[in-house]
Amino acid sequence: MVQRIPAPSDLEPIERASRDELQSLQLERLKWSLMHAYENVPHYRKAFDEKGVHPNDLKSLSDLARFPFTDKKVLRDNYPFGLFAVPREKVVRVHASSGTTGRPTVVGYTQRDVDMWADVVARSIRAAGGRAGDMVHISYGYGLFTGGLGAHYGAERLGCTVIPMSGGQTEKQVQLIQDFKPSIIMVTPSYMLNIVEEYQRQGLDCAESSLRVGIFGAEPWTNAMRGEIERRAGIDAVDIYGLSEVIGPGVASECIESKDGPVIWEDHFYPEIIDPETGEVLPDGEEGELVFTSLSKEAMPVVRYRTRDLTRLLPPTSRSMRRIGKITGRSDDMLIIRGVNVFPTQIEEQICKLPKLEPQYQLVVTRDGHLDKLEVLVELRAGLARADAGDVARELEQRIKTNVGVSTTVTLVGVGGIERTATGKAKRVIDKRPKEQQ
Repeated sequence: MVQRIPAPSDLEPIERASRDELQSLQLERLKWSLMHAYENVPHYRKAFDEKGVHPNDLKSLSDLARFPFTDKKVLRDNYPFGLFAVPREKVVRVHASSGTTGRPTVVGYTQRDVDMWADVVARSIRAAGGRAGDMVHISYGYGLFTGGLGAHYGAERLGCTVIPMSGGQTEKQVQLIQDFKPSIIMVTPSYMLNIVEEYQRQGLDCAESSLRVGIFGAEPWTNAMRGEIERRAGIDAVDIYGLSEVIGPGVASECIESKDGPVIWEDHFYPEIIDPETGEVLPDGEEGELVFTSLSKEAMPVVRYRTRDLTRLLPPTSRSMRRIGKITGRSDDMLIIRGVNVFPTQIEEQICKLPKLEPQYQLVVTRDGHLDKLEVLVELRAGLARADAGDVARELEQRIKTNVGVSTTVTLVGVGGIERTATGKAKRVIDKRPKEQQ
């Protein structure tokens, strides 16, 4: 694995700015964004008025805590275009969430928004070691999902050659990587494992391919998963973070020279960490729910959008802007099993510590009388004797009990026994409990 570390001259001035310079820009842009939302979006005018605040009340960045939150319910209640701050005919692109229930969340972009999005994704790819002329294989889904087109426009903005493969057709993914020889792949971490498995199925070694960097996002993944992917694919794996409600991929991204958490591009997205129960703003370093306010979006500004992602804000290292720690889970994806809070990433971390197991898993929750039951389905590595399965299952059950604090039943299946999705996003949890009991 060869890392490309940018020289200071390669960075944008804002990536090297002092904290005072950055905060001055943030305050200026935040004042504009709040007023833009208040004057042009009926929901925000009503919400601000009900809260007793006005954009002119913002005198410092800390004053943002006085303003109301936005969540997915707000987006769904204003479906489809009720949160747009510009006339619909000024919107050049619409994306929508891939939600499985109810109305999707819709996001609009002006041409300036699309340009800004391309800029921050290009910045993200450069932070991961990409340079003009590199070939980028994009396996994020194209369409209403923001992943594919967000990565595509950013890679082109940087001057890269784009292979717009999208998700699925794993056999063809391997063929094009072998034939075209891209150096960078942008994909979900779970689908990257599918590609690695397809290499093995074809008798090839992904670690010997042309790939040297993987830019992974769209789902939580642990450092243990990072190590697994880097070992098996022979690449540097970096984390890119984003969500459609804020812009899409490129809200934050890791730097290849440090790989110590995604750098938030704070000149466009202002972060807060709050207590998910009380809404109180927490100091940097404390874990809570990540909240974003857009600073430069025209078509659909968002004010204090609750991402439901659980993480913490970390001090700057490779760039002048703060980082987020690994996403430990989502406040709305948390399972409560017999009184214990359980996140899928906690289970994943224990699975990745056992070399006889593939990092492909699924959690199945059922209700037996008044008690919750958690079954962990995991794939046993190819070539291992089934006779070992019992011992491995018991070891994983013990690890989960000790480190997560919940009893489980571990069921081992063969390679391919866990369903692979065409979109590339892993379905980690199947909750079979009655809705009122979840």
